[in-house]
Amino acid sequence: MSTTDPDCLFCKIASGEVPAEIVRDGGRVLAFRDINPQAPTHVLVIPREHHPDAVAAAGAGTGLVDEVVREAHSIAEDEGVASTGYRLVFNTGSGAGQTVFHLHCHLLGGRGMEWPPG
Repeated sequence: MSTTDPDCLFCKIASGEVPAEIVRDGGRVLAFRDINPQAPTHVLVIPREHHPDAVAAAGAGTGLVDEVVREAHSIAEDEGVASTGYRLVFNTGSGAGQTVFHLHCHLLGGRGMEWPPG
């Protein structure tokens, strides 16, 4: 079942109501540059369908999370960071730093990634 949330920023980006620097439009999945990049490559990969987080999307059993990850890898290749390494981050809940409650994957690359992340 396809759903949107009229108050969700990422639903508005997916519908074209709010502008973004689109990197890829893969049908069910959309990718755009983060407005506050934390690395030379910082792209958000989202489903068009509204799910509050990765757990909810995975629970739907539609393969959407798999598609988000595949798309992120393809973008990492296009951005030239796949061979040197990149990080995928799914924040889940406000305590983990999630500020937009629509599933999104941060693709970060182009610089060294420290561990543990902070």
